[in-house]
Amino acid sequence: MTSLRCRGVLFDMDGVLVDSTAAVARVWSVWAQKHGLDADTVVKIAHGRPSISTIRELLPGSDHEAEDREVERLEIEDVEGIAALPGAAELLRAIPSNKYAIVTSATRALAEVRLRAAGLPVPANLVTARDVQRGKPSPDPYLMGARILGVPPVECVVIEDSPSGVRAGKAAGARVVALRTTAIDEELQEAGADWIVDDCAELSINFPSSSEEFFLLARRTN
Repeated sequence: MTSLRCRGVLFDMDGVLVDSTAAVARVWSVWAQKHGLDADTVVKIAHGRPSISTIRELLPGSDHEAEDREVERLEIEDVEGIAALPGAAELLRAIPSNKYAIVTSATRALAEVRLRAAGLPVPANLVTARDVQRGKPSPDPYLMGARILGVPPVECVVIEDSPSGVRAGKAAGARVVALRTTAIDEELQEAGADWIVDDCAELSINFPSSSEEFFLLARRTN
């Protein structure tokens, strides 16, 4: 059992709280086919990043904003198979709402749709793709999440599943727990993950006498 003292938890959404893998693959495969790109490559590049970052990289001469709106529309419409990942609902219920934020590369509209489809609460503390100028792997999203909680990043724990998200959390100065839901251990370790566990079911919360600090407990770690 590993015990991490913290004052706030910053969750990524897709691959951490919500299983959207099939929907993401379907949408980006359709988009890739439309533009004559390899679907598997596009899906891998797109995970854990704002959609517009992927579009700018792969279609530098396109109307990025228009393409981004089209991808968002497709993603919002495709909720088939969206579900909460193991342990996600239980972990969110264990943490007071003012002690955590969701920091996602999705847009706000898409985040709300996926959280509701998965039966998870839409938190008051929600950082989305259009709330920051630079998305993951930049630290900006997690710096904003910590600022919303009123907690220094060094006193936060980030929970991520993608290498780009792990890099963002580490660059923000937080400790990062990575989940094995999307990437392999070697990729997560290379990105700088401090601990690696299977999913949120391996995590729990313990509140001591102090209301300001609590412990994130990892039952199995790397």
